[in-house]
Amino acid sequence: MSASSTRYLKGNRLNVRFNGVIGWLARHGVSLMGSAELSVRGRKSGAMQRIPVNPFTHDSGQYLVSARGHSQWVRNMHVAGGGELRVGRKVREFTAEEVPDSEKVPLLRGYLERWGWQVNQYFQGVTAKSSDAEIMAVTPDHPVFRITVRK
Repeated sequence: MSASSTRYLKGNRLNVRFNGVIGWLARHGVSLMGSAELSVRGRKSGAMQRIPVNPFTHDSGQYLVSARGHSQWVRNMHVAGGGELRVGRKVREFTAEEVPDSEKVPLLRGYLERWGWQVNQYFQGVTAKSSDAEIMAVTPDHPVFRITVRK
């Protein structure tokens, strides 16, 4: 793997604390701007790992974007192939398929339009207003999964 294909930006103490609060709220039924708690089975431990995420809808498809890069939840998703999204008692099981870099530009642009205020710091100066070429340059650093909710 190249250096960019394993890029991960660890959150600072404030980010970690903030994520903990967002996850707790989602677990207890409060979604901030569409946030949910992701549960995905750990690839080594087999235990469910939880993290708050911002599910994103684009052209009637649903997606999960890893703003920080190739995080543990991304690595676990590659192995598990799906997980659960929770807001309170509402749990949606889903399968996940990683989106190729060649299809990410409109997805990342839409994601940055919606949540740029929260995640721009992880995109190396790229914003929703950046050119397609600028967004394309960071696509390897930001995994995107198309999710399909099980009925």
